[in-house]
Amino acid sequence: MNTVKHKHRSYVRPQDSSLGRGANIAVIAFFTVITVLALLPVLLVIAASVSSEESIAMYGYRYIPKEFSLDAFRFIFSSGDTLPRAVLNSIIVTVSGTVLGLAVMCPCAYALSRKEFRWGKALTVFLLIPMLFSGGLVSSYMVNTQILHLKNTYLALILPGLCSTWYLMILRNYFRTNIPDSLIEAGKLEGVSPLRSLVSIVVPICRPVVMSVAVFQIFGYWNSWYPALIYIDSNHSELYPLQYVLVNIERTVQAMTLDAANFSGMVTVSVPGMTMRMALVVVTVLPIIVLFPFFQRFLKTGMTVGAVKE
Repeated sequence: MNTVKHKHRSYVRPQDSSLGRGANIAVIAFFTVITVLALLPVLLVIAASVSSEESIAMYGYRYIPKEFSLDAFRFIFSSGDTLPRAVLNSIIVTVSGTVLGLAVMCPCAYALSRKEFRWGKALTVFLLIPMLFSGGLVSSYMVNTQILHLKNTYLALILPGLCSTWYLMILRNYFRTNIPDSLIEAGKLEGVSPLRSLVSIVVPICRPVVMSVAVFQIFGYWNSWYPALIYIDSNHSELYPLQYVLVNIERTVQAMTLDAANFSGMVTVSVPGMTMRMALVVVTVLPIIVLFPFFQRFLKTGMTVGAVKE
């Protein structure tokens, strides 16, 4: 600690606690290396997707394509309007599922976060049970198809992932620890209803956690294909989401490649098997890569909001 005198007055100057220039450079260099290492597999996948099948077979995967080719993307987009329709279905399911999910989870989490709610603890335990014990695939299929009659509808792709207990607990803990009781009481004195209090007070204050849950919901719905496998049959292929269409394309390519190997003496269709798989990854991940910079700050918040200790 250094003592500085100035016009008959003295005060203690605290030492600078920031890192030195050398340490800052070392930290920046370390994280730069980590970032580059994380990007290398992505760049390799992109490079392989625009390589020719023959160059991959001969030279292996290279960051600089030996022979440039877009055959894999031409094969994927050669299905007419199937792929654009699948993209539209995924957008409809993702947007609808995210909005409806937040509309269901936010009120539930707000009610559970209020201490004056008598049945809050009992309902919390009840909601935690599905996280430990699942009802099973057969029972859920029977409920969704025989009772709710959701088969071959958009709701079959939306409702199974609409509400997550984990997201409910994240919202509940954040609401409980970041919304002062005095603020809610002041709203009650002004005659504000609980629903109006949620919309006008709680959600604006807790926007980081709400947006974080929305991002997780978006990624979950966008990458979902299993509900389409269970609830959408081949006679309603116009409802297939993007991920399921891409899975079907990969299965088709695998079958054609197997036929080519088993019947080598026959004339078979040449398909870009290895490069096509890389192109599928690019088509799947590209929208997420484009949207990630816009949601980055909400994702950083989402990594810590679930760690609140009561």
